[in-house]
Amino acid sequence: MFFLKTLARITFIVIIVGTLTYLFLPLLSVFVTKSPAMLLNKLNNDITYQALFLSLHTTSIALIFIIAFGTPLAYWLAKSSFQGKNGLEVALKMPIVAPTAVVGVGLLLVFGQRGLLGQTLSLFNIEIPFTSIAVVMAQIFMATPFFVTTARQSFEAVDDQLLEVSRTLGVSTWRTFWRITIPLALPGLLSAVALSWALALGEFGATMMFAGNLPGKTQTLPLAIFTALQSNADVAVSISALLLVVSFLLLLFVSFIDKYMRLTISSR
Repeated sequence: MFFLKTLARITFIVIIVGTLTYLFLPLLSVFVTKSPAMLLNKLNNDITYQALFLSLHTTSIALIFIIAFGTPLAYWLAKSSFQGKNGLEVALKMPIVAPTAVVGVGLLLVFGQRGLLGQTLSLFNIEIPFTSIAVVMAQIFMATPFFVTTARQSFEAVDDQLLEVSRTLGVSTWRTFWRITIPLALPGLLSAVALSWALALGEFGATMMFAGNLPGKTQTLPLAIFTALQSNADVAVSISALLLVVSFLLLLFVSFIDKYMRLTISSR
């Protein structure tokens, strides 16, 4: 009996260690296979600077649209009940499982010069494909479902009885939303923001198909890695390390805010 318990414990530990090793070793290899001095030296070039600025610029704009339009949608899904809701929720998750290259082709079919809306837009001299606007649109398309799904769960966790009490006290629905719903759901909303921002930052396939890979114009950090890998592997590793650091700092910052908000709410 003791032998079986020991064997089960060892097996459990091996599974845990093996899983963690598989998940983290490829990421850590970016930093341990090259010296920090080499990584910093290879980052000192115009392509990296342009890709970093473009990535931060486009993802910031994308995040504004995601929050502005995704938050009302998430709240509506969380607090409303209607026929076909389950089907709508499943449909909203389609971009999560759809291949990113397919998403890029779909965006081209809609907004390309010969697309469903592209011909109308061309009448006003508006061209979207292979521009920074296309980068933002691809990021919004891929990251919005993750934001809406996580934000919806946060709104669902807010007790409806608290909202009803607020309304019975004469507080308007709008003020109840900002003074009760948002503060209580804020930790989850911040997690949704961090997740969607990180996903937008690492978006590759849809951006490549819809916006192209034009240095200084549509080339984000993931696309810069792809380009550098074909000519200089060390530069690709350096940009990969930079992207991982930016993503980690973003998640760490939001994690601290999330912890602070939870402590603040629990102390009230």
